[in-house]
Order: sequence, then C-alpha cells, then structure tokens
Amino acid sequence: MRFTHDPQHGRVVFGAAAARESLTAEVDRLGGQRVLLVTTPRGEALARELTAPLGARLVATFTGAREHVPVEAARAARALAGRERADLVLSIGGGSTTGTAKAVALTTALPVLAVPTTYAGSEVTPVWGMTDGQRKTTGTDPAVLPAAVVYDPDLLAGLPEHLAVASGMNAMAHSVEALWAPGGDPVTDALAQRSIAALADGLRALSAPGGAAPADAQRSRAAAREDLLLGAWLAGTVLATAGSGLHHKICHVLGGAYGLPHAPMHAAVLPHVLAWNAPAAPRAAAAIARALDADGAGDATTALAALAREVGAPAALQDLGLEEADLEEATDLVLDVLPPGNPRPTGRDDVAALLRAAWAGPPASAGPRLGAGGREGQGAT
Repeated sequence: MRFTHDPQHGRVVFGAAAARESLTAEVDRLGGQRVLLVTTPRGEALARELTAPLGARLVATFTGAREHVPVEAARAARALAGRERADLVLSIGGGSTTGTAKAVALTTALPVLAVPTTYAGSEVTPVWGMTDGQRKTTGTDPAVLPAAVVYDPDLLAGLPEHLAVASGMNAMAHSVEALWAPGGDPVTDALAQRSIAALADGLRALSAPGGAAPADAQRSRAAAREDLLLGAWLAGTVLATAGSGLHHKICHVLGGAYGLPHAPMHAAVLPHVLAWNAPAAPRAAAAIARALDADGAGDATTALAALAREVGAPAALQDLGLEEADLEEATDLVLDVLPPGNPRPTGRDDVAALLRAAWAGPPASAGPRLGAGGREGQGAT
C-alpha cells in the first residue's frame, strides 16, 4: 500500500444556529474589516439578516451570482471588490454563490468565508469554474479554497424538497466518483462511503411520507438536514483530494453549453456513469452498494437507481431542457475533455449511448450495455 494523502480543506464550523452564533466571530478571526457579501436576489434577505451584526464592516453586496458562473458576473463581482477595497469575501448561498466568490478570489487572492445554503460541497474544494459563451472552463487553485465554512442545517429548512433532493444527489456524485478517481486513497475511500451513507439516510428521511406527530416530523427533518449537510461536506472534501472524472466532465460540458440546471443534471447523469464504470471498478461498486443498501442485497447501480426513484430525483435530461438534436454535439464536446483515468475505456459510441440513456431516462440497469467500445477490467479505486 503506497499513497500520498494531501488534504485540501479549510476551517469548518458545523451545527444548528452556527451561522447566527459564529459568523461574526469567523469574520473577526479572518481579519475582515471591509467585507464583500456575495449572494443572489433569492438569498439576499437571509444574507442581510445574517450579516446585520457586521454593521459598517459590510461595505458592499453583490447579488448577481448566477449558475455556472458566467464570466460577466465574475468580472462584475471582481470590479466591485476592487472599488470597495474589500479584504474578505463572504458567500451566503448555494454553489453558484460560492463559485462567484471563488472567481473573485482567483484574481484577487482575497480570503473567502462560505455559508452554504444547499448541499453543493464546492465550499470545501479548490476547484473553480466559469462559463464564457457556451463553454465552461474549470481549474484548481489553492487561492479559491475558502478559508472557513460555516455549516448551519437550520439555513436549509426553507429549501424546497425537490431542490434538496437534487442537491443531495449532486453531492453524492462527488463521493461516488471519488471511489474510482486517480487521486483516491484509503482516507478518501472511507470518507466517501460515510458520505454516501449519510446522504442516502438524509434523502430517505427528507422524502419519507407523513404520518408522524408534528414534533416528531420536525425533529426527523432536522436530523435529515444534518445528515445531508454532513454528507455534502464529506463529499466536497473527497472531491477536493481524490479529484473527479467522467461524470463531472459530462456535467461541466452540459451545464456550460446548454445551461442545464446544475444539481438536477448531476442527479440525472450519475446512475448512467455508475452503470458504465461499475463493471470495471468492482471494489468501488461494492463499497457504493454497501453504503447505499444496509442489507447488502443489491449491486451499486440497482441500489442507486432505487434510491433515486424513492426520493423522486430527476431522471432524464430531456426534462431539464436538453434537446435530442443536441446529443451529437454534446458527444463531441465530451470527447474533447475525456479524463485519462476513467476505470473503463470510453470511446465515442460509448459517450453517445451514455448521453442518450441519460437524456431518455429512467436510470440505466447494471452492466455494460451502454456501448460496445469499453472492455471489462479491474479498475483502481
């Protein structure tokens, strides 16, 4: 056994009411005297409530964060940071908000304090992404890794269930792919499995039918949010260290080129990438199956498909706005960014079949039926 474990994460403060109780202290710890708040119109009211104790130290608010971080939004946020001489970027919102704060940090080296309100996980990675026209570019830079993250499950109480489900499945994609990513090691494997189990538990509890007493139901949902947020944090952590692969490349292409909603897109694509790679990564597939299925009766792809159906996760790219006529172009775009470390060799016919299956839905069954170009093999996990 030989590996190098290089963790990529900042400080984490986790717990109910943490945003209201700890945010000012974290700003103080980072020396923030001129704070730029990054959020969205939808999240602005909550963000202003949480930052009210900062008073005059909150020198500017940028509400133009948008999905897939268009370069125009990044430039506007950077310009505002420069005009106001900001010394700290405070992100309160989902992955798009965190991504915009990272775009500011990429060129200014300003520290970022992130307060996530979805289960994105990007707040603990050094990965940035921006979209110019129809092309999304991603990269890794330690300058964009948030210096601290405040995780508060209470902030997600108002997240609509369909968004919570999509966001939780997005987080699960990070951990599933980390189990066969080239940078994985025993530490990331263990965290990924814990993440998958926590996310699955949280999604099931969140989507469980009613019938419990109101107080019990409220406690159950609070526990579900804790599980989901814990799973998302661990998922982002393993993504930062182990890296990503075919699934994330596909989603970056589709999101940048066709503007598909980020989290639902991940939820729809993940079962198909797992079905394709599982035969070539048996150890990873077995670990995923154990984390998803406490009884150990099913294979990984079956277990994930069952979970997706149970919680009502998005299942078809055609329902998210991808046109059938775009599939050929999307195949070519994915081929341009195919990762070298995928456990199963993947050619054009395979990508085309995978995208068509994800476009049509429902999730693929287990096995190598998605194309003829791959071959069975023992994948590293």
